Amino acid sequence: MKINRYFVVPAVVLAAQFSWAQVKVDPKEKLDPIVKSFVDEINNNSQLENMAYELLDGIGPRLVGTPEMLAANEWSAEKLRSWGVESNLQQFGTWKGWQRGITHVDMVYPRVKSLTATQLAWSPATKKAVEAEVIVLPKVSSKAEFDAWLPSAKGKIVLMAQYQKIGRSDEQIKEFATTELYEKLKAEKEQAGKDFRDYVKNIGYDNNTLPEALEKAGAAGIAISNWTGIMGANRIFGAKASKIPMIDIDIEDYGMLYRMAEKGAKPKIRLEAQSKILPDAKSFNTIGMIKGKEKPEEYVILSAHLDSWDGAQGATDNGTGTLTMLEAMRILKKYYPNNKRTIVIGLWGSEEQGLNGSRGFVADNPQIMKGTQAVFNQDNGTGRVVNISGQGFADSYSYIGKWLNGVPKTVRDHIKTDFPGMPGGGGSDHASFVAAGVPGFSLGSLNWGYFGYTWHTTKDTYDKIVFDEVKNNVVLTAALAYMASEDPEFTSRTKRVMPQDDKGETVKWPEAKEPRRDSKEYK
Repeated sequence: MKINRYFVVPAVVLAAQFSWAQVKVDPKEKLDPIVKSFVDEINNNSQLENMAYELLDGIGPRLVGTPEMLAANEWSAEKLRSWGVESNLQQFGTWKGWQRGITHVDMVYPRVKSLTATQLAWSPATKKAVEAEVIVLPKVSSKAEFDAWLPSAKGKIVLMAQYQKIGRSDEQIKEFATTELYEKLKAEKEQAGKDFRDYVKNIGYDNNTLPEALEKAGAAGIAISNWTGIMGANRIFGAKASKIPMIDIDIEDYGMLYRMAEKGAKPKIRLEAQSKILPDAKSFNTIGMIKGKEKPEEYVILSAHLDSWDGAQGATDNGTGTLTMLEAMRILKKYYPNNKRTIVIGLWGSEEQGLNGSRGFVADNPQIMKGTQAVFNQDNGTGRVVNISGQGFADSYSYIGKWLNGVPKTVRDHIKTDFPGMPGGGGSDHASFVAAGVPGFSLGSLNWGYFGYTWHTTKDTYDKIVFDEVKNNVVLTAALAYMASEDPEFTSRTKRVMPQDDKGETVKWPEAKEPRRDSKEYK
């Protein structure tokens, strides 16, 4: 299916909007000339803002299985080729095809109001607008009672998520409430959460099986509100119903509907969702490679996942990691022409469904894994890198420490290290390499509200990027890649002696897992 792949903008048009912050270096510091050229390039000729515009505004969110994900793969491969970097798309599997369309939700009774709502990923379209009464889950205490109620859901749109009495963040309540009131509200919130979890357990269902039961009972639709705890931000994941629409409604509108339904006002909403179910789509990683001049069979890998959830633009998860690695690759190609080792960029697909792209690359490229010197992965937001762990490799201090000495002091001074550290078992793509015994390192970023505000939410948008911080990370990544490539020694893969857990048992090194190659069993 052909769509607008991306669009470009003349630099002059956006110049007035750009941030021209500098990565500052102490003029007395004696930097390696190549590292100094990295700094000068990012300060004087950064391509970050243009690339962010093309990727985030032009293509948008990049959910696996969508035409937009393929567009992002093709865009990134073409970008690399434009810099003279060999690139291709490596298939690792397939995924159910889907494309988001217009979602429009209005309350039509007892008054008219447009609601802020988002269709969940892979949810089916409405053939025509659905207009139905909104109801809440019944006040029952057993599976038998709930199952007896289920026929009541037929033809209704069911509010399935917990009702939130207060839609203010904990931080704001703590700032303005008295200590006594804060503790009271905190206790009430914790109790309400426990009560709802116990309720779902008592009726014999969970987040996967309850939507299926409602769908089977003939519900017209399902609405949730996956609130983050921060005003205005909801998380958007995949639908758990396959035949009826499933939507997420912002906390304010969800709470209003819930109160109306509970009070007997019988609110009605009109829901139209124009998404498209498409044929299964091929899943790709974008791979770029600058061949090494002395040790072409040894590799330094720049790593970031290209895919995202699609409640917003996927800007900080993981647009910023993608931009960092692309810009570092551009700079390395331009100023490091005699790279000793082969430098690879891997922009992974389907990270959000279980590190599938990077696990596929590890499984499908054993020779590269055998010769990998180091992997540098970035995937937790727009902030400057402030943490690097040795990931459980016993000798990581000797080579990471040495490489960091080649990084400008103003950049490395922000970073705390942890050696040998513990191996990452999941969370991001470095874990795919670590599990295979390959030195993979996460470039851990300063939070900037990532987990509470932008991670998988409706607010993960271009405006949340702090380009000053991203530039810092480009210099760090390019310098580390350069130092790792130049290092005369191949990195040690000796693993640390693993500690004991609370039960006195030795913690095991993470197991290398096969990627999910298709979406057949995915929930």
